[in-house]
Amino acid sequence: MDMKRREFITLLGGTAAAWPLAAVAQQPAMPVIGFLNSQSPDTYADRLRAFHRGLKETDYVENENVTVLYRWAENQIDRLPELAADLVRRRVAVIVAGNTPSVLAAKAATTTIPTVFTIGDDPVRLGLVASLARPGGNLTGINFFNAELAAKRLELLRQLVPTATRIAALVNPVNPSTEAMLIDVQSAARAIGVQIEVFNVRTSAEINAAFATFARERPDALFIGRRPLHQPAGATCHSGRQPCNSGDVFFT
Repeated sequence: MDMKRREFITLLGGTAAAWPLAAVAQQPAMPVIGFLNSQSPDTYADRLRAFHRGLKETDYVENENVTVLYRWAENQIDRLPELAADLVRRRVAVIVAGNTPSVLAAKAATTTIPTVFTIGDDPVRLGLVASLARPGGNLTGINFFNAELAAKRLELLRQLVPTATRIAALVNPVNPSTEAMLIDVQSAARAIGVQIEVFNVRTSAEINAAFATFARERPDALFIGRRPLHQPAGATCHSGRQPCNSGDVFFT
């Protein structure tokens, strides 16, 4: 009888000790969000705060009930495919893509992980969604139509310089939104009767060469693409800030 009692107590004690472990095993894992961006945390600080505020409004607080894996390309767009692939390998629950290069990299990396984007280009024209009303697939998000506003910027430039007939456009061809923007700008240029000469620049040397050409050929005005052209290490912005913000003009 004593032997049976001891066996029963031992069994009961072992079961009780296992309860906490079983409870932990049954708890759902903390969801993981993959945050993918072609820029750097310094240049994206305002939007990053808005992202955290939006999470909090839906009762998610980073490191309490949700984990965020940040992948920043530091303005090196060619790094995005590997950064996106890394998030896919880690099986994140959702990918947040903060701009056009980022969402294109995410789209190429996965067709199953839900991806939310905020971009300034037409997502239908970029092939991200089937339509605005019915996106389909695994991508959805917000479009600010910034590319379409490029034509309006050209019209404002012409109003500032009414005599302008030759306008130089300085753009970065690596940026996926450049082609769509130039289509709108060229169409607007024809409508208002001005000539656009496009200068593709990727590096400081190419920018210097473009400005040397401007000095010789004297265009009437300069139109600059809406995305940063190039941000070399140690660049000094017109405002004196280091590092430069995404909207700054810089000097090398």
